[in-house]
Amino acid sequence: MTHGRVNPSQTLEAQGISGLGTVYYNDIEPALVEQAVKRGEGRLGKGGAFLCSTGQFTGRSPKDKFVVRTPSVENSIWWENNAPMVPEAFDRLYADMLDHMKGRDYFVQDLYAGADPEHRLDVRVVTELAWHGLFIRHMLRRPDRAELDSFVPEFTIINCPSFKADPAKHGCRTETVIALNFEKKVILIANTEYAGENKKSVFTLLNYILPAKGVMAMHCSANHAIGNPEDAAVFFGLSGTGKTTLSADPSRILIGDDEHGWSEKGTFNFEGGCYAKTISLSAEAEPEIYGTTSKFGTVVENMVYDPETLELDFEDASLTQNMRCAYPLEYISNASPTGMGGQPKNVIMLTCDAYGVLPPIARLTPAQAMYHFLSGFTSKTPGTERGVLEPTPTFSTCFGAPFMPRRPEVYGKLLQEKIAETGATCWLVNTGWTGGAFGSGKRMPIRATRALLTAALDGSLAKVEFRKDPNFGFEVPVEVPGVDATLLNPRATWADPAAYDAQAQKLVGMFAENFGQYVPYIDADVKAAAIG
Repeated sequence: MTHGRVNPSQTLEAQGISGLGTVYYNDIEPALVEQAVKRGEGRLGKGGAFLCSTGQFTGRSPKDKFVVRTPSVENSIWWENNAPMVPEAFDRLYADMLDHMKGRDYFVQDLYAGADPEHRLDVRVVTELAWHGLFIRHMLRRPDRAELDSFVPEFTIINCPSFKADPAKHGCRTETVIALNFEKKVILIANTEYAGENKKSVFTLLNYILPAKGVMAMHCSANHAIGNPEDAAVFFGLSGTGKTTLSADPSRILIGDDEHGWSEKGTFNFEGGCYAKTISLSAEAEPEIYGTTSKFGTVVENMVYDPETLELDFEDASLTQNMRCAYPLEYISNASPTGMGGQPKNVIMLTCDAYGVLPPIARLTPAQAMYHFLSGFTSKTPGTERGVLEPTPTFSTCFGAPFMPRRPEVYGKLLQEKIAETGATCWLVNTGWTGGAFGSGKRMPIRATRALLTAALDGSLAKVEFRKDPNFGFEVPVEVPGVDATLLNPRATWADPAAYDAQAQKLVGMFAENFGQYVPYIDADVKAAAIG
């Protein structure tokens, strides 16, 4: 039995997926919320938000993600970073999953990944949970209803949390699996209810497909000046570094908060919504994002709430530090209706330094920008991945190694070319610790970070005096109006300057050791920009 609107030639049966119960094609938000509540997948919260838990998995499972090793991708996948799965194992997994799905109801969403029609990917997402359909409908871009009649999916994602993989039979690590088959254009997700796996699977696809077209795929947020889409900025960073918070600037137009492309025409959002962390979310500091948690259809994930009043507790992390909400971009008043902007004038790399060493902002040369992009230094924050219980210093190349199917130099070279073509100014911004490392220092004041970014974006920061950092070689402003000058000199924020020096040398050594892997692949100017 089928329900909803779909291209008659592109039903699941036409794709070889048959014997299911009712298939709900392209239900809109009210219908998906209704189904999710009816099926006991969660509760209707204040304002019509949907409150749910993801059960055992409250973050991504990167070690359970596999790429099928077929001849067409053999020489283009970064195998040191992407676990291989043999085609025969994938075929067994696919057959067993389809057999498991028989007789069960499923929800299908046909969606666009990419605001630029020239570079978008047409994706079908098949979900066992109605709220997963709602989630991905928020996160990707929704075709007009009439466009569904001729929609042809290029890739299909099948998400079946009730299916448990067999590691011996299916060539995976555990009962949980995310398997990408670029040749068959199918992604299988099993034994996890964490909705972020759907979103990041699409991002991984785009990270593979777009570079071959000369388009930079970026794990970044983006915004542009009000009334001037050509004055765009991108903010690279891993989860927890402030991409969502810092790009949601009321004085600028939000292009998107997490995933973008940089083409010959400019910047474009891959998504149609935002997936914001809600721990310690404040109505005063982030009123717009806070407001989405009580809007109709917003998916509120893994938050503790009062069972009687349905009031959300933004401080209770007993389920996970990685509590989140997913909502459509139009819930943010200053969001771009097109999801597109011009060439970035500023490229900002966000890092959460748990060592308390890096300054709140530094200006980078193009070679230094590629060095820090390839290094991707930050600290994993609790909850984003399973097993991360406190900030852990890490190097995640391109600020998104888990989603990079190709070698890092592919993305680094593209960024280098884009910066050279556009003359963009590059900045490194530390949203982590100051006055000491994690445990002794304090988190960088967000008010100072915002003031520094505003000065960078409006051009006034370029006019202040800079000093050369003795450890990292980049330029650091000496004094900026409205910002405590002590904060600009991290060494001065430590009670014991000698302890700072020792910590800085430790971090410099970590950078040097990590960067050794890229030296054979990079140009002389980037080698010269290396530290340590």
